[in-house]
Amino acid sequence: MASVDLARVGKNLLKSADTGDSVELQSLWQDRSVVLFFLRRFGCQVCRWTAAEISKMEPDLSANGVALVGIGPEEFGLEEFQKLGFFKGSIYIDEQKKCYKDLGFKRYTALSVIPAGLGKKVREVSSKANADGIQGNFSGDLLQSGGMLIVAKGGEKTLLHFIQDSPGDYVPLEDIAKALSISSHAKEGQKPVCNDDVCTR
Repeated sequence: MASVDLARVGKNLLKSADTGDSVELQSLWQDRSVVLFFLRRFGCQVCRWTAAEISKMEPDLSANGVALVGIGPEEFGLEEFQKLGFFKGSIYIDEQKKCYKDLGFKRYTALSVIPAGLGKKVREVSSKANADGIQGNFSGDLLQSGGMLIVAKGGEKTLLHFIQDSPGDYVPLEDIAKALSISSHAKEGQKPVCNDDVCTR
């Protein structure tokens, strides 16, 4: 887990998807611990499936005083993402992508995104998403990666800092619960048996 300068990254501004107001990132952990899920983009099938998975934990997070927040790098695709109900937490936009940069969430190049997007991890998660009826699209910034940041109340410390290596990488629910030292009744989605024929359809 890379070191995160919470005081520095906490000054970055986000736009609330609900109100349009600008808030500092650190305001999200000021009064309680927070799980910050940084999506690659709102139309990403893998991100939508991961958002739905993480949302299974929302009742347990809420019961333990932990906020669940999704952050996207642009507004493109937000309306559909909200309308289809993939995520049960608050949503913010990092319009300058400053948090993404400061947290080490890399950008792919036009050449590197194609093999990354066709990798085994992405195919496996896409298969899970398809099984759950979750579709995606190729609209928006295809080159941004994402990750997760879990911060203790008051910015006391970073509990988890996860950087996607592949677009198919995500934090298992049990690892989120473990980082927060809480128990969760959420069950991981079924992992499909994945071979090239099944996952590339």
